[in-house]
Amino acid sequence: MAAYTKSLVVIAAVLVVFAGVPSAQAPATPQRIISLIPSVTEMLFAIGAGPRVVGVGSFDRYPPEVLTRTKVGGLIDPDIERIISLKPDLMVVYATQTDLRTQMDRAHIPIYLYQHSGLPDITTTIRAVGKRVGNERAAEELARQIEDDIAATRRRVAGRPRPRTLLVFGRDPETLRGIYASGGIGFLHDMLEAAGATNVFADVKGQSIQATSEVILARAPDVILEIGIDTASSPGRNLRAWDSLASVPAVRMHRIYQVRGDEMMNPGPRVARAIQRMAEALHPQVSDK
Repeated sequence: MAAYTKSLVVIAAVLVVFAGVPSAQAPATPQRIISLIPSVTEMLFAIGAGPRVVGVGSFDRYPPEVLTRTKVGGLIDPDIERIISLKPDLMVVYATQTDLRTQMDRAHIPIYLYQHSGLPDITTTIRAVGKRVGNERAAEELARQIEDDIAATRRRVAGRPRPRTLLVFGRDPETLRGIYASGGIGFLHDMLEAAGATNVFADVKGQSIQATSEVILARAPDVILEIGIDTASSPGRNLRAWDSLASVPAVRMHRIYQVRGDEMMNPGPRVARAIQRMAEALHPQVSDK
């Protein structure tokens, strides 16, 4: 679990501006798809293309059907021989995987490049992926439902006080070492704002920041919201790590919340539910409506 959490932290830290670029030689409707990207893998299954997915990344876990697919490595360790052996006619890769892209070109395997930035890019990606794999109508329906659900959460928190919130998406279990928090751009920042909070690092023009205790003391958040924290650790012991920062308003007022689950850091089809869960933690009253 620790390795999985660290991988999510790495992925969240390297996501950049969205682009989807289908290869010119790609067939109209791919029949053997490999996706190394958990969020895109979820999209493929959510729009009905799951039966055509033959390979997935090492950290793909949702939906449960992906556990029956061949694992082909991940962002930093793709298994080229296994990928080629599956004879894919579409390979979904991160745009940062330049070496993998070169090898796929040499093997004449069509690729779809994935890059990501903000919350709106999630539904943009769903529509683009749907068009690429021939499931355009289902993709449009899914994208609209997600947008409607996010809009509903925004309406439910509208007019409520927006607490200054530190959004933590990674730290070493039971300590305040290795803290990674959302910066002022990117899908995590956008999710936090949609849930009815103000990001204490809204002025930081980056998707993530490695926050020291000293910086957190200076920012003095009213709320600390942790997502994707290692589930192998006891919630009580994990939260007590914050006691050393007793002068921080969130610690003093006992406003430290953990919202667990891999969907909280996955810019995919479950993002609307993730935002709703954030909103319920930040504004308990919204869960009653």
